[in-house]
Amino acid sequence: MTLWDGSYPFYPGANARFPFDTTRAVIVTVFLSMLATFIIILPGIPGRRRLCWFLRLLLGLFVGAVILNVQFTRDWESGWVRANTSYKSFSPVQVSADIGLHIGLAGLNVTLRGNPVEQINETINYNEHFPWSFGADYEHSYSQGLQKGLPSPILYVAEKFSWQSPCGWHRRYRIAGHYASAMLWLAFCTWLISILLFSMSILLYGGQMLLLTGTLILSSLLLFSTTRNTLGCPIHFGPASLRTDYGESFWLALATGLLCLLLGLGILILHAVQPQKLKLIFSLDKRGEEEQWDKCWLPAQPSCSAQDGFMVPLGELCHSSATQL
Repeated sequence: MTLWDGSYPFYPGANARFPFDTTRAVIVTVFLSMLATFIIILPGIPGRRRLCWFLRLLLGLFVGAVILNVQFTRDWESGWVRANTSYKSFSPVQVSADIGLHIGLAGLNVTLRGNPVEQINETINYNEHFPWSFGADYEHSYSQGLQKGLPSPILYVAEKFSWQSPCGWHRRYRIAGHYASAMLWLAFCTWLISILLFSMSILLYGGQMLLLTGTLILSSLLLFSTTRNTLGCPIHFGPASLRTDYGESFWLALATGLLCLLLGLGILILHAVQPQKLKLIFSLDKRGEEEQWDKCWLPAQPSCSAQDGFMVPLGELCHSSATQL
């Protein structure tokens, strides 16, 4: 296991803690580095334009980081239950443990953590990932778990999502995850186009692209939400039942999608009603600055009192000229 497949390489094989997602860390580091780079040049922007420029930068990087980040997170749907359950198959020994289920777009994670962690002379702290993305074989991962002798609760939850399970969750979650992921990739592309249009001062089309970005994000959430139907096939551990709910990634994507919709609609409305204010927000209204610059270089005008002495009505000027002739 290498550093770049989602976890650090020094965790042991079967009995592993919840892996540190290096993909997520790389994405956050890249966007924070970009933010730090732009903050360095922030003092070079004069006047009030500095605050507007910084807010636009912060919102733009936040939207891009969220869209790219939720592609790889595994907490779109999650749930926990504390139960007394059997630890190994064909063994009467039971342990008290917290069992967690974390579902993402590309697979699921099953977590088993003892309460306390040290029981029956073992450290009960497991996390196993079962992928269903393109190029991944869920059944093969499940078979490897059987061969390694994973604890019974992990295999029981993973079996619910297999092809042979009568619940039918595997097909629904896999298809919904693929389409939701495609929608998010399209949203990332439209976000890039909107950033490019805003940098070229094409505000109307940039607002439309931002509006389309929010629509695509919300469409991915709608596709994923169609899979949630746990009532027909519950996951029981004795009297306790494992129930899942929307996780942090789902709510974060929802907030980002609504933010993109509001920003896009706001830009379109301002462009139609008050375009000058929109130009002022994007630091495009430089008319006042140019007038002030021109006034600095104009020659000094004579005062009104001085001008009054040299002003002669046109009729008198013509009359005097005619008299001289």
